[in-house]
This record gives sequence, structure tokens and C-alpha cells, in this order.
Amino acid sequence: MLLIGVSGHALTAAERDWLQHPACAGVVLFARNFASREQVVELTQAIREAAPRPLLVCVDQEGGRVQRFRDGYSPLPALRGLEELYLRDADAALRLAREHAWLMASEIRATGLDLSFAPVVDLARGNRAIGNRAFAQDPQIVAAFTRAYVAGMHEAGMAATLKHFPGHGSVLEDTHFDAAVDPRPLELLRAQDLVPFAAGIAAGADAVMLAHVTYPQVAPEPAGYAPRWIKDILREEMHFRGVVFSDDIGMAAAGSAGGIQARIGAHLDAGCDVVLVCHPNSVEEALRAVAARALPSVALTGLIGRGALGWDALLAEGRHAQAQREMTQMPSVGADAARHSGANDVGSVA
Repeated sequence: MLLIGVSGHALTAAERDWLQHPACAGVVLFARNFASREQVVELTQAIREAAPRPLLVCVDQEGGRVQRFRDGYSPLPALRGLEELYLRDADAALRLAREHAWLMASEIRATGLDLSFAPVVDLARGNRAIGNRAFAQDPQIVAAFTRAYVAGMHEAGMAATLKHFPGHGSVLEDTHFDAAVDPRPLELLRAQDLVPFAAGIAAGADAVMLAHVTYPQVAPEPAGYAPRWIKDILREEMHFRGVVFSDDIGMAAAGSAGGIQARIGAHLDAGCDVVLVCHPNSVEEALRAVAARALPSVALTGLIGRGALGWDALLAEGRHAQAQREMTQMPSVGADAARHSGANDVGSVA
């Protein structure tokens, strides 16, 4: 199955045809697709009306520099500021993380979308793409925040997606632009980067998004198309039964698999349920690439949003105004070394 990108504020005739394809599981929206809250509601409705079956409509709305919808939405602080508060008052920090998650997810659900790809559970260890998107450096602190964030998203009726498995935070390279290699052994990864993922899975996370990072002591391929990571470790060892997303196959680090057809085949063969094709100029080739494949039978209905209030009803709910006020209490973070990352790109999933 594929999640695809579309080009603008309204669907073209060709894009309506794409949505009819049996391999199309849904659409990922970006800043390029956003003009106003009202417009994105209309675009989301048009996507649903153009499809012969329920589709996922998704976005990256993490907060900080990765917030695709801004005008008309609550400003969401970068998650990195929570670590400072945690060291002073862990309970207050965890409650604030839960409210951040609920506020983000409730606004996206009230707009009619199903899913924001969150939370980032990578460790904050200097990666150029992750930067202040990560909660903290310490795996146990990140694990605690992960549990709180998953709970807040679920309270808003949104599925939670842990990213970027098995951990993108401990390498320097930004996989939007460069190949990334993490030389550490599996034992060290289990003791560090995998800890928040295990916590999130135990908390009921619904999906996992993979990293385009290679861990040569574990598998020769990048994790996104490494059967060792997906089938052996994530599925068998960690007992994850939810949906596995690739990261965007348009990223530079995905290029080691070859062209679009080869990238899609490698990810699906390795155990990915859904492959992200975020650049519209790659979608037609991607749809041709899966035409002859037997598609995964994974049930995506569990990711469809639940119980959206609608915007007026959301504003009338006291928790919304309270959560907005509480976001102003989050400690600010300084200049982000990753502020020029490809994660900021309007055309690629973060």
C-alpha cells in the first residue's frame, strides 16, 4: 500500500484518478497543501469523496519547526523544552506532554484528518534532522514522555505513530540529504535507542515509522527495508502488531535501494505495510510499480481517526483553551542546530 503526496490546495484530475487506485491507502498533506483551515477541510473532504473506500489523510504536525498547518492552529512548542521541566518536576512535564499531544491531535482531528505522524521518540543526541524535535537525551526520560504522549493522542481520538525506528537521534547525518550509518551493536541499541520504542509499544502505539539509517552490525540494509529490523526485531522480538510505515522513499538515504520501483519493492518485501511516496512527481511511477504486486492485507482501519468534535465544538471544550494556556508554560529552547534540516521541507515527511 502507498501513502501519496498531492501538489496543491485542491485536487487535480490526475490526483483524483490516483485515489481510485487499489494500492492507494491515503494522502499525506504538507505546507504546500495548506492555505487556511477552511481550505484544508475542503481538501480533506474532496480526498475522501474521490476515493471508493476509506482513506487515511495524514500530516506532520509535531510542533516547533515541523508544524505544517499554522495559521488558525495553536502554536505548538518544540518538544525538547520539556526535558528542562522534567528535571525540576517530572509529573508536571509529563502532564504537559500529554496536553501537547491532546491539543495537537484534537485540532487535526477537528479539521477532518486522521493522523499526525507523532511522537518523535528518537534520542536528542545531535542529529541534524531531529534536533529539538526530540524529548530528551536520556532513554528512560524519553520513554516516560512517549507513554504520556501516546495517551494524549489517544484521548483525542488519534492513533500514535512512533518514529523513527530503531532510532535516528544518535547519528549526525540528515537522511533527507545523506546516507546515515550507525556503527553501534544491537546490544547497545537495545539499551538506549530502542527503550522509548518498547515503552510506546507497551503503551498501545498503533504504528511505527522506520528510519532510513543503516546499522551494519545488525543488518546490511537501511532499517526501512531490512527484514532483520522489521520482521525479526520489531515484529518477533518486540511483539509489535500495528502498522509499519516507511519514511518517505524520496529521501536521499532511500536511494541505496535503486529507483522508485526498486525502493517500493525493497520496503514491501522487508515487511513494511505502507510506503510513503510524498513527492507528486513520483506517484504515477509508484502506482505502476505496485500494479502487479500482491498488496499487504494489513488493516488500516485502526488508524482512522475517532470521534472528531468539529472545530466549533472543540473551541467550546474547556480543555482546549486550558491546553493553549499551558503551552505557554513550556520552557523555550535555543537555536536549533537542525533548523536547516530537510525535515522542514514542505514536500517530505519528517
